[in-house]
Amino acid sequence: MMDKYHLFQQSAKEAALLFSSLSTREVIRIVSHLDADGISAAAILIRTLNQLNRRYSISIVQQLSDSLIDQLKDEKHELFFFTDLGSGQIKSIAEKLSDRKLFILDHHEIQEDIKSDNIFHVNPHLFGIEGSKEISGAGVVYTFAKNLYQDIEKHAHIAVIGAIGDIQEDNGFQPLNDEILQDAVRNQKIEVQKGLRLFGIQTRPLHKALEYNTKPYIPGVTGSESGAIQFLHQIGIEPRTGSGWKKAVNLTDEEMKKLVTGIIMKRLDEDNPDDVLGNIYMLPEEPLESPTRDAREFSTLLNACGRMKKASLGIGACIGDRKTKEKAIGVLKDYKKAIIDAMRWYEKNPDKVIRKERYVIINAEDNIPASMIGTLASILSKSNQMKDGTYVMSLARTEENTTKVSMRMSGDQKDLDLRQVVMEITQKTGGESGGHMKAAGAIIPVEKESDFICTAVEVLDKLALEEPVA
Repeated sequence: MMDKYHLFQQSAKEAALLFSSLSTREVIRIVSHLDADGISAAAILIRTLNQLNRRYSISIVQQLSDSLIDQLKDEKHELFFFTDLGSGQIKSIAEKLSDRKLFILDHHEIQEDIKSDNIFHVNPHLFGIEGSKEISGAGVVYTFAKNLYQDIEKHAHIAVIGAIGDIQEDNGFQPLNDEILQDAVRNQKIEVQKGLRLFGIQTRPLHKALEYNTKPYIPGVTGSESGAIQFLHQIGIEPRTGSGWKKAVNLTDEEMKKLVTGIIMKRLDEDNPDDVLGNIYMLPEEPLESPTRDAREFSTLLNACGRMKKASLGIGACIGDRKTKEKAIGVLKDYKKAIIDAMRWYEKNPDKVIRKERYVIINAEDNIPASMIGTLASILSKSNQMKDGTYVMSLARTEENTTKVSMRMSGDQKDLDLRQVVMEITQKTGGESGGHMKAAGAIIPVEKESDFICTAVEVLDKLALEEPVA
């Protein structure tokens, strides 16, 4: 008897066999999500279709809304692939594209398990597997693609990057993702190293990497540039080199030992002072000091491309085109500027922020791009401005006259499902909700913003009373 993991893999195999039986003359219409996972998923599918000499057209979207599905209905394509989205909109897809052949390769919660001869649905939730933790959208596409093109294993690292982008790595992976990781390691695309889990090891000046590091928090260092520089001097590491600021990747073995020991000593009052150490996922074929060398930084690069409406560059970076990869790296500068602009707007507009002890609601209206509003919520939830257990909700308007909502929570609340919180609000006010346990969201009509915020206040006030923070 097969367990749930084998049943899931079998469903991917069956979908691949069905796809193989279809006419090769069809132009395939691909729709994928704009985050790191969605871009990784699209890249794996494109790599596979290229090998099969198939023609395709692709769109990378922020949200699969009813209006977008209406637009797809008006197209002449007969064969659609939805990757890293679709399961939460399956009713609308099934209704409006009932005369098309549809492949949905997703890991989000399923709106409804619809059975139809024209829909081939591959999703871990169908087998009792938690898609927000155990496999990414890119991982689902990779599992499907392995049945069509065995050499896709040489691109397993892209699915790992997608999983890291969706925060599915917790000093290791659960079984399905880990199986993909082993493919990447076996093909020498990823090296798993034990070391200091510090974002920006390859690219940031060491003192800035320490200043911006929030998980884990380093007392007196996190959030303080002067504190970070002083800390380095105290442990005997000169933060400058002859040509500029020193990066973590430039440290000698002896300096790295000093750094690790110093951070642990700073964290002795924490529950797990040594949890700064753990798995680091390096791509050995990528150049040193490049944002494509560390899988975590690569996932940020892909997010930048998606958020800055340059998803094609992210796909090219995944596929391995060197010139496209260089252009994608250039997008990071624009992305960082957009983040700074969003943070400055937040700091200068307290009248647009509802701030209570257990939650913060930010309504940016038209002042921050909708593609950046989730990034703002994520950064704030990880900042030392927010106590652990604080809900962070942000809203911004899209170009389609809707409002995008993003929700995060500060700290590591393991059993909390933000999807349920957002769903409770949208059930009362209208709108489409979705996302993951730790990163949920919604799309609502602009005219419903006030109602949504009032209802969110009611729901979050109630949750604050029910869930006291220890």
